[in-house]
Amino acid sequence: MDGVDMGRSGIDSSVPHPARRYNYWLGGKDHFAADRASGDQLEAAFPNVRKGALANRAFLQRATRYLAAEAGIRQFLDIGTGLPTADNTHEVAQAVAPESRIVYVDNDPLVMVHARALLTTSPQGRTSYIEADLNDPGTILADPTLRETLDLDRPVGLMLIAVLHFIHGHGAARPIVAELLAALPPGSYLVATHATSDFGTPEQQALYQQMVEDGKSDVWTRGRPEFAGLFDGLELIEPGVVPASEWRPQPGDPVFANNEVNVWAGVGRKP
Repeated sequence: MDGVDMGRSGIDSSVPHPARRYNYWLGGKDHFAADRASGDQLEAAFPNVRKGALANRAFLQRATRYLAAEAGIRQFLDIGTGLPTADNTHEVAQAVAPESRIVYVDNDPLVMVHARALLTTSPQGRTSYIEADLNDPGTILADPTLRETLDLDRPVGLMLIAVLHFIHGHGAARPIVAELLAALPPGSYLVATHATSDFGTPEQQALYQQMVEDGKSDVWTRGRPEFAGLFDGLELIEPGVVPASEWRPQPGDPVFANNEVNVWAGVGRKP
């Protein structure tokens, strides 16, 4: 990795970070040895993990396009942004509606360094960045950058893509999602994906649980009932809560079996 002053940016290259590990799985170049080691360890135990990352990324693009082209959403709050790759949320949205406004949020300083340098917006729209943690939704919502970029009296697309599974504990994700949605007006949308062990064998599920307990994985998987519960009170958009690769697939999208993807996905509208 070049061009990043780790001392100034507060980046600890010795500790793996989900955004950089995800970038590694997607074939990017913005990762350190610790990220690669973490990614390789998970991939050794679960060889399909890269397929899940690809299916998740393709879903993000389809769901963003749906919000911009069919639902008329022009504002997006993308929390857990990850490192920039092709067809980010603002690029997909602004290709449909150049006036779209996007706020990206991540807790990795490296993400913010690269985002500010690489993510260019359309002349008509706006893209802003907040360094903050999903565990503290109140700080995100109170950040002046968010209020300067988005009008919270108008519908917002809340994007929680492959980030909620870093909130550990049964039931722990729900109050965070509820607090974020409560701040958004009717007509807003929740777009979310989440890693799951639902499609694994009992042996795979036991192995994964042991990895979590041993600190070898930071991903807290959730089953379909708990993930679907995040959409309670929302109007689910067809086809509902499904594996990521089955949500409105398009020609050319990667096609994988459910036990290769291992990611639930859904889109819901706040009435």
